Amino acid sequence: MIEKLPITAAGYAALDEELKRRQQVERPRIIQQIAEARSHGDLSENAEYHSAKEQQSLNEGRIAELEDKLARADVIDVSKLGGKTVKFGATVTLIDEDTDEEKKYQIVGETEADVKSGRVSITSPIARALIGKTVGDTVEVNAPGGGKSYEILKVAFG
Repeated sequence: MIEKLPITAAGYAALDEELKRRQQVERPRIIQQIAEARSHGDLSENAEYHSAKEQQSLNEGRIAELEDKLARADVIDVSKLGGKTVKFGATVTLIDEDTDEEKKYQIVGETEADVKSGRVSITSPIARALIGKTVGDTVEVNAPGGGKSYEILKVAFG
């Protein structure tokens, strides 16, 4: 059975956009570079040719990876979700019980996680600790820097 990848609509759109760019812009550009490098003669000593072939290999590998992720994507419309319980797609506002610092995270698919932008993967320690909890609950998270304790202030969708 094919394992589905949960992803938000925005995450899916970003992967699809990258795939189109790699297929329609990068692929032809690299093929053109290879053709130009070939026209310079001896391929064994041709650094431009080898560089372009390497770029082609990396681009085609990423295209295959993107096609696989898009094929397995289970797009979840976060705007249709609701409730008081933390689940995929939720934006959770937390307060660090040690520092009183407020943090806000959206729980997203692995392919779209970006901690700097406040998007954490469903498989991350913080997301795993939050799933199933509600406002007022306290969660313990084993982070790389040691254990952290957070209280959930708000759970929102959309």
